[in-house]
Amino acid sequence: MISHIHLGVNDFGRAFTFYSDVMAELGHVLKFCDAGKPWAGWMAEGAPRPLFIVGKPHDGEAASSGNGQMVALLANNRQIVDRIYTYALENGASCEGEPGLRPHYHPDYYGAYFRDADGNKLCICCHHPEAQ
Repeated sequence: MISHIHLGVNDFGRAFTFYSDVMAELGHVLKFCDAGKPWAGWMAEGAPRPLFIVGKPHDGEAASSGNGQMVALLANNRQIVDRIYTYALENGASCEGEPGLRPHYHPDYYGAYFRDADGNKLCICCHHPEAQ
């Protein structure tokens, strides 16, 4: 059900050290770390998802409760992403990114982003190639 969780942080170095220790204790391994972005993500050994990610908020603003936090939910195909996004906007959500490929994550990443009526940021995403 869960693709990834992203927590916004203001001091990446401190957060990376802290979460590295926490994730190691839990038996999770580092999947990536890019101090230039900055962000890092961990996963259960041998499983590509779910990911636990920490990093600076995408919008460049300071991390705070609600800024940088996002829940990403897995969809089995891209049509489900589209349907949920449409439903969300028709029911009071606001757009944070229309459905589409995000190849900077990986070639088959297809996602849509929105905030619910309370301002919580959600992503619905599919990691599979387009059905033939």
